Amino acid sequence: MKFSRLTALAAVSAIALSACQTGPSKNVTTGAVAGAVIGAGVGMAAGGDDKRNAAVGAAVGAIAGTAVGVYMDKQERELREATAGTGIAVERVGDQIELTMPSNVTFQVNKSDIQTSFYGPLNDVAATLKSYPSTTVDILGHADSDGADDYNMTLSQKRAESVLGYLKGQGVEPVRMVAMGRGETQPVQPNTTAAGKAANRRVEILVTPVVEETAGTARPVNG
Repeated sequence: MKFSRLTALAAVSAIALSACQTGPSKNVTTGAVAGAVIGAGVGMAAGGDDKRNAAVGAAVGAIAGTAVGVYMDKQERELREATAGTGIAVERVGDQIELTMPSNVTFQVNKSDIQTSFYGPLNDVAATLKSYPSTTVDILGHADSDGADDYNMTLSQKRAESVLGYLKGQGVEPVRMVAMGRGETQPVQPNTTAAGKAANRRVEILVTPVVEETAGTARPVNG
């Protein structure tokens, strides 16, 4: 599959301008038509954005459809090995991989700077992402319900951006990544207990394969 250099550059520029407004990559995307997403209520998908798909495909290449399962199987296995014992949870849904990082191991309370003790695990995550470049990487920040809504949204965005910036510093291609704050809008547990609030304070990384289209468009795909 071939993309023109001019098209790729234009796509990258469009992504840079709109990244904060786009949603996470979907598990299934054919051009602008998208299917199921990982988790409930995640929203519209960057994976359904042909410009982003073309840019990623031009920058790092796409996967032949028949090879997607094996590609993501290997990446999942390496991510599980890299994150064992770190507190990062790894979940596979279709051909999308979700890494969940609880805030107690990544950030101090009300802070968006990554704790130095977490550099090692993030280095290992970055190394694996670099080894499997034909994927989009969506980084989602979440908060519990304590504090004002706008404060939590801002904090969650800053935390997602901190993780993106760190991964970029470790050599993960910026064109593959988008950082999004979700504030307190997508809890995984009730905010009525300390344990529930702790679970809701998290950063997620969604890793989605970019797959060759017969029409010449790269797209994330499911299993």
